[in-house]
Amino acid sequence: MSLTRKLTILVTSTVFFITLIAAGWGFYVSDHQLEELFDAELAQSTRIVQGLVEHLSTTQSVDQLSHTLSKTLELPESVYRGDEEEDEILPGGAGHKYERKIAFEVWSPEKEPILDTLRANDSQGLEPGFAWQEVTGYQWRTFTLRDPATGFWIRTAQREDVRDELSQEIALGNVLPFLVVLPLLAMAVIVSIQVGFQPLRKLEKPVRNMAPENIHPLDDRQAPKEVAGLVQAVNGLLRRLNQALERERRFSADAAHELRTPLTALRLNLEKACEDNPEQYRDLIRSVDRMVHLVEQMLLLNRVDSGADFSPEYHNLSAILEQSIADVAPLALKKDIEPVLQDDASQALVCCHSALINTLMRSLLANAIQYSPEHTVVETRLAPSGDGYHITVCDQGPGIPPEERERALSRFVRLDQRLGGGAGLGLAIARRIAELHGGQLTLNGRPDGQPGLCVSIWLPARPTLRNRTS
Repeated sequence: MSLTRKLTILVTSTVFFITLIAAGWGFYVSDHQLEELFDAELAQSTRIVQGLVEHLSTTQSVDQLSHTLSKTLELPESVYRGDEEEDEILPGGAGHKYERKIAFEVWSPEKEPILDTLRANDSQGLEPGFAWQEVTGYQWRTFTLRDPATGFWIRTAQREDVRDELSQEIALGNVLPFLVVLPLLAMAVIVSIQVGFQPLRKLEKPVRNMAPENIHPLDDRQAPKEVAGLVQAVNGLLRRLNQALERERRFSADAAHELRTPLTALRLNLEKACEDNPEQYRDLIRSVDRMVHLVEQMLLLNRVDSGADFSPEYHNLSAILEQSIADVAPLALKKDIEPVLQDDASQALVCCHSALINTLMRSLLANAIQYSPEHTVVETRLAPSGDGYHITVCDQGPGIPPEERERALSRFVRLDQRLGGGAGLGLAIARRIAELHGGQLTLNGRPDGQPGLCVSIWLPARPTLRNRTS
């Protein structure tokens, strides 16, 4: 799992968990505080009625007081009509349907009821303070007090479902912003992590695109403080790796140079020694030729690996292919093989190193001719493909099994020692030249299903630094 994904999961999970806890805690606190507020409001309503009763009792008899309170506090019949789900405001603005969920009771000092909109069973007597009481199938929250001046008992009641509905709606309203903001917060966390990792991605890009022939230290000025030490360590490793590769390249080049001169002298001496009998040292001369060829290929591979003198210019790829076929024509004539060029992209301009592309094609064509039976055809096709061109060289030889094709592109690998006389570097050099131009080289079977091998090369019309690092 990537560090970005791990951090994203950890941070978003933590934020999600903490937000849920905060929302739950907020819901609980809001609901509790609203219950307290409703109780205070219930007590305040009771005291308002207490004041009303105290004022009226000084001028009215009990019967008159009962009539006045009923006329003032009892609800009109229109409030009790209609469904629970109807609009909350009654028709004509006559009131609110929630009014029937608030009730008042008043008793005389002798505990005779003079007002009862709750219609509760009060057989258990009157007790001051808050209480719960079940009436007509509903729980009611009540507050009862006795007026010390007049001795009247007053009780106000609210239905529990109304209190719960209101308190939960208000509490949910307080919590809902948390739940709405949560996805936005998660997205902000993800974006922030992505932005925070951008400096690391900037460091990754040069490493990904770094070619073996162009190893250089990373710019530690872009490195975050937390990974500055790691970047410095990587730079040290890159310097040591570059030095090791440079020593290896210098050794290969020096060894090849040192071998080429004595091998050339050896061959001249052998030719001179067998002037009278050419067959005497024929096998020895062939061995020397193979060694000279190996040295030349090692020098070429060293030059391609180092990228030295690689200065591509625009050339006509069709002309290079025609020249390459002409170069290998003597080999083809020896086996009566007909090299054929099918050019579907005439005048294909490619930014390339013409000598290296010519070397690549000559190596592939020579291989194709070497492994093809006599009196056959080696087909070369050039066609446009995307931002570049596709070259295919197909022979009618034994081919290479699919599982061996990648290994055949490795250096110093000859799948069948009995066939050919190369050193196992031709395909490796060809692939490296294609990669140096930002292209690719792959081995495939013939498209017609017949025995043989098709080497496919894709070359971009304009090589890029990124492609050269493959």
